Amino acid sequence: RWPSGGCPARSLLERLGQTTTLAAGGATAAAGMLLGALAPTVWLTLLGFAVTGLGLANLFPVAIARAGALTGPSGVAAASTLGYGGMLLGPPAIGFLADWLSLPAALTTVAALAAVAAVVAYATRNAAHPGVG
Repeated sequence: RWPSGGCPARSLLERLGQTTTLAAGGATAAAGMLLGALAPTVWLTLLGFAVTGLGLANLFPVAIARAGALTGPSGVAAASTLGYGGMLLGPPAIGFLADWLSLPAALTTVAALAAVAAVVAYATRNAAHPGVG
């Protein structure tokens, strides 16, 4: 049992809020993937992938919850479709990019998309509560 009575993700969300959790997760994932893509050693590459996983761990469930809060069931459906579609289409896309360009270049696109997710999370911070903060 966790000290806060719940899981670490819930504790993180309660302390930081959804926007900060999404933006920090995207930024962490982007930094981790850049490290993984451009690292000169295997151990740094593995560290980069681990940091990427830590950054992405909360993005999907929080994004689904936020989509549901903003637009209801249709938002959950759209966010789920995009998320699961990305999980299905992402690896082949990375493979094709790696074949055409290089693996570091292909993985750098993942870092760029994670950074875009962080920017979108921050830019839409007032969508649920217009006029606040």
